Amino acid sequence: MTQKLILLVAISVCFWGFWPNLSQAQLSVPGGTVGQQGGGFSGPGLAPSTAQEAIKARDDSYVILKGQIVRHLGKDKYLFRDVTGEINVDIDRDKWLGQTVTPETTVEIRGEIDKDWNSVEVDVDQITIVK
Repeated sequence: MTQKLILLVAISVCFWGFWPNLSQAQLSVPGGTVGQQGGGFSGPGLAPSTAQEAIKARDDSYVILKGQIVRHLGKDKYLFRDVTGEINVDIDRDKWLGQTVTPETTVEIRGEIDKDWNSVEVDVDQITIVK
């Protein structure tokens, strides 16, 4: 019994040095963080692009577009339009997040350019209604 107690105390002491200081720890919770802020970049980010710029962008470039989804083209394909033109976008069902969008709704789309030998489209990562 005494040996088990000594072993337990020894293990506890060993782990104590590796255990983070909980008063300084950052804990992730839905909707934000609790505790000390982690850090990261603070400054300008990726600027919104236009449909015309997106068509000319390199494959796998990340773009942000603001405009309207004006037509369903079948399956997950849609036609996106802004003031500079139109581009096809691929929006998987799980990206809609229950949002209902009409051709009059202004949305922000974030995604990557997907170029094939004869087509260009945006593979959408996120779609948000602009209010």
